[in-house]
Amino acid sequence: MTPARAKRKKVKTLAASKLLVAMTGKASPAKAAEGDEPVFAYIASLPQPQRAIAERVDALAARTMPNLQRSVKWGMAYYGVDGGWCFSSGAFVGHVKLMFIRGTEIKPKPPVTPVGMGKTTCGVELTSLDDFNGRQLAAWMRQSAAMPFFGGKKRKPTLFPGDVRNNH
Repeated sequence: MTPARAKRKKVKTLAASKLLVAMTGKASPAKAAEGDEPVFAYIASLPQPQRAIAERVDALAARTMPNLQRSVKWGMAYYGVDGGWCFSSGAFVGHVKLMFIRGTEIKPKPPVTPVGMGKTTCGVELTSLDDFNGRQLAAWMRQSAAMPFFGGKKRKPTLFPGDVRNNH
């Protein structure tokens, strides 16, 4: 094995082992912090292909959700509006998991039900950029932003440009 190939293998193994170690309940050892910069630092710390997927998720959230709020909680990026959280994006070995906090209430219901994230949470696992369906993810983001999680309190949904509501 060439020295360059050995170095690449070592870097890849270290990145995978960091995520494997993190699988003890958290997506990563990232510290909890509010704001854009901690989320950008969390995403930058991820190995590929998780970093590219997380960057695309973050960019889509920024385009889709007005007044987007970001935070790192429980080793994952959290996204919200109006002071409430809508979904999380966490990197795991082999995929990025996008979990909508009130996912059982959005249509169509996302296919993945996580363990230990609440009865109403569901989402999708993205293993590569080929799995990224921007149109569907944006629709789920808009729906989740219309009903952010506030510790169980219901709020009047936020209307976004292009939303159509039947008021009859």
